[in-house]
Amino acid sequence: MKISQYSGKNRVLVAVDCIIFGFDGTEMKILLIKRGFEPEKGRWSLMGGIIQTHETLDHAASRVLKQLTGLENVYMEQLHTFGEVERDPVERTLSVVYFSLIDINKFKKQINQDYHSEWFPLKKLPSLIFDHRDMVELAKQKLRYKAAFHPIVFEMLPEKFTLPQLQNLYEGIFDTLMDKRNFSRKVLSTGLLIKQKDKERLSSKRGAFYYKLDKRKYQTKFNAFLNFIPNPSNPA
Repeated sequence: MKISQYSGKNRVLVAVDCIIFGFDGTEMKILLIKRGFEPEKGRWSLMGGIIQTHETLDHAASRVLKQLTGLENVYMEQLHTFGEVERDPVERTLSVVYFSLIDINKFKKQINQDYHSEWFPLKKLPSLIFDHRDMVELAKQKLRYKAAFHPIVFEMLPEKFTLPQLQNLYEGIFDTLMDKRNFSRKVLSTGLLIKQKDKERLSSKRGAFYYKLDKRKYQTKFNAFLNFIPNPSNPA
């Protein structure tokens, strides 16, 4: 194809937006920043920016995330491209959305406040700019599907975790309450958790035993977790 064939064509901006899901041991949350420029200056926003000519999409997402929050070396996955014609009131802009899953306690010290980063409970999000709320809703659907079929949910837990912490996480992802006894019985019946000798004693006097995920078994028996997850479905 000759270069001249590109002349006279409309140019479209491409941005990346990053959705950061976090778990603090009790509650599912999402990381937001305050937008620093017009339009919508001062409103809550996902972490976003225009890709540079020398960058791949993945590199741009990593750069934007580090620049706006300080976070780096986190699990990140491409979600979807949003391309409504008038989604950005300034100029025609496509947005490639990524989502990340982190253990909030593990990354607390990394997060900077240059852009007023703040964690919000997933159930109590503020109003967001543009179509960012639609991005979050799609990411929630994808997270539920991935949590049912892949071990990525354990990216949000410390290496050692308790059954109450695991239950809180799944309840937050699927927005439902689970019976404590049934959850413990079913999750232990998978044979994918390794019980530790020590206990977490801050939450109760008796304490709860710590567990670790047996990652080798999970790769071959991941469907064992499906017996207690409520109706996973593919959002696609």
